[in-house]
Amino acid sequence: MRENITQSLNARQHTENPLLWSVLQQVEHFPGGLKIHTLSSRLAEAGLMPELDTQPEKALFKRNFLLMNALFQLQELLIPEKWLQVEAMDIRLFPFDASMHRVSKADPLREYYLDWTHYEAESGEVKRLLEEFWQRYQHYVGVSKVTMSRIAALKCFELDEWATQKEVRQAWRRLALKWHPDREGGDAEKFRQYCEAWSLLKQE
Repeated sequence: MRENITQSLNARQHTENPLLWSVLQQVEHFPGGLKIHTLSSRLAEAGLMPELDTQPEKALFKRNFLLMNALFQLQELLIPEKWLQVEAMDIRLFPFDASMHRVSKADPLREYYLDWTHYEAESGEVKRLLEEFWQRYQHYVGVSKVTMSRIAALKCFELDEWATQKEVRQAWRRLALKWHPDREGGDAEKFRQYCEAWSLLKQE
C-alpha cells in the first residue's frame, strides 16, 4: 500500500507541464527580465492560460504554481547552455557559469513547486487540467490530431521499443528544447513532429 502511494506521488512529481515551452519562449524574448505576474499576463493574452478555478484566490495560486513549476523544471533543463534565474520579481536568463550556478536539491522553494501534491487538487483533477493545457498547446503549434504509430513516434525520438517512460520524457525534452521554433536554429516542422510523438507516447 505504502509503495503504491509512493509511486503515485513520484509520478505526480514528474508530470509534464505543457506550459514549459511557452514559458521558455517568453523568458527568451525578454532578456531584461520578467516578473511572475507579467509572465502570467502574457501567456493569458496568447490564450495559453485557461481559467483554473472559479474562486479567484485559488485561481491565482494555481497559476503561480504552474508557472513556478515550469520555471524550476526549465532551470535544470537549460544547463549547461543557460542559467535561468528563478525569482518572482526577476526571471531572466544568464550565460551558464559552473562556478556560480548550480541547482540546489535542498532548495525548499524548488522542492515545493516541483511536488504536484502541493497543487491542492485531486490527482484526477491535475491530470484533467494538464491534458486540457496540452490540447491547447497542440493547437497552438499546429498538431490537430495524432496520426503516427507508436513505432514511428519512438523512431522520431531515436528510441527502440523497449524505451522506458523516463527515456521518452528525456528525449522529448532534449529535442523540443533544441528545435522549438522560437529558439535560434529551431525548426517549426520538426518541433510539430516531436509534439505529435510526445502526445502519443506520454499517454502510455
